[in-house]
Amino acid sequence: MLRIPCPVCGLRDESEFTYGADATLRRPDMNEADPRVWHDYVFIRENPRGRHKEHWHHVSGCRQWVLVERDTLTHEIFGSSLAREAEA
Repeated sequence: MLRIPCPVCGLRDESEFTYGADATLRRPDMNEADPRVWHDYVFIRENPRGRHKEHWHHVSGCRQWVLVERDTLTHEIFGSSLAREAEA
């Protein structure tokens, strides 16, 4: 089990969180009319190996969205911050 450091609640079990999404993806502009752009955004994803940023929702705690930097091979967690405070 992962132990995720919540910036509000401290170190917590993974079972208190729900995985949200890849934090490195950028949504296309809402005015984008090309269906291929939206298809690629929704369905075509990389499967990153190594250090990666992810969104996690602390559903059984403070209910905040947390940005977690985690190694997808070893599951080592390097740090976390509140998603609303992350750089755009």
